[in-house]
Amino acid sequence: MTRSSGNTALKAARQSAGLSSQQAFATALNAAALQLGMGSVLVSTRQIRRWESDSPPWPQDDYQRLLTQVLHLPVEDLGFRAPWDKGPETRPVSASPRRAALPTALRSALPRPAHSTALQPATIGADFALVTEAHRRLYWSVAPATLHLAVAEHANLGTTLLGETSGVTRRILATALTESLLLAGRIQFFDLRQPEQADVTLVRALQAAGEANDTLLGAAVLGHSAFIPGWTGRRDEASERMQAARAYARRGPASAELLAWLDAVEAECLTRCGDHRGALSMLRQAEETLKAGNTNKSPDWLTWFSPVRLAAFKGNTELSAGQLPQARTTLENVLVSLDHAEGKQRIVVLGDLAALEAACDQPDAACARLEQALDQLSITWYATGMDRVREARRALARWQDSTAVRQIDDRLYSWSTTLNSLQR
Repeated sequence: MTRSSGNTALKAARQSAGLSSQQAFATALNAAALQLGMGSVLVSTRQIRRWESDSPPWPQDDYQRLLTQVLHLPVEDLGFRAPWDKGPETRPVSASPRRAALPTALRSALPRPAHSTALQPATIGADFALVTEAHRRLYWSVAPATLHLAVAEHANLGTTLLGETSGVTRRILATALTESLLLAGRIQFFDLRQPEQADVTLVRALQAAGEANDTLLGAAVLGHSAFIPGWTGRRDEASERMQAARAYARRGPASAELLAWLDAVEAECLTRCGDHRGALSMLRQAEETLKAGNTNKSPDWLTWFSPVRLAAFKGNTELSAGQLPQARTTLENVLVSLDHAEGKQRIVVLGDLAALEAACDQPDAACARLEQALDQLSITWYATGMDRVREARRALARWQDSTAVRQIDDRLYSWSTTLNSLQR
């Protein structure tokens, strides 16, 4: 008999909000009630258990307001079905300002099977996964905005098909759909610098991972979602998401690479929050984890992490901590070790090396690194890489009247660079 997974949409949204238990969820809802002047409304863990069951009751209006306040999603996207909605299709999504520009797949709730027998053939999940795998490879070379359109439409198809499958086929499809949504969220956050849209997309990815019951993909989604608050200094929120990611990783046969990546993510969040000592400690832990290894094989989708990538994390943290000689050694070794196809990572490392040269009062050397980074950006656009380039340029403010810096400005603010940044 198939194990019941309950209302995975609500569970995923709760976990993504950093609320690891039903009690924590109840506490957050009751705190929101006080904040909104609804002190007479109380939510118990018993009520939450009913909402997270297979057949959740439609919440009363006050509860709907609290759910929306805490989870930042409409109730239709949290696994609830209105009493007046009797059909198999999901209810249309209202065009709220925050969500109107998102592709359909990234704003519609995951449908339940509409029939007792699957409408699609048993091969549909594997067929869908083939395209997902192709998108995984295309990420490294295709312009982000172009690839995002294709990935979003593919996820839209997968979302629709999810309502036409059941059993093992549904789980295979949900697994591939999770990876598609994760890729869409990665593009939105790292390549297009759209953190709010990425946050919504990653909640969808976590919902799909719940449908697939794939805890390792769940850990990957939550790890990526931690970047969003981490990069803006919201340390507590990032920490809660990392705790959830580690909890998911413990439930599956996590490889040493996946565990080390989680350490590296937390280290980057700590770096952004100014805790360099804590970040360096986490990076040492990641290095030890990789060195020790384990018998678990990394999933095929874990393509964004390696020992070289870990060293790049470390070099950036050493730079931020003011450990310039160590950062130089680390980053120069990374640059030599990067594969030719890793153009996006190359931009980031060159930007960090340019910032390092500026910190060492070597403006000409910094500009030479920025020239290399801009050359790579003209081939492989990467918004995160451009952020590093701009950070390094700001560090050159003292030398802004020099010929070398002016040449960098001519390239940074040329017609082609400006248009490329908008079009990609």
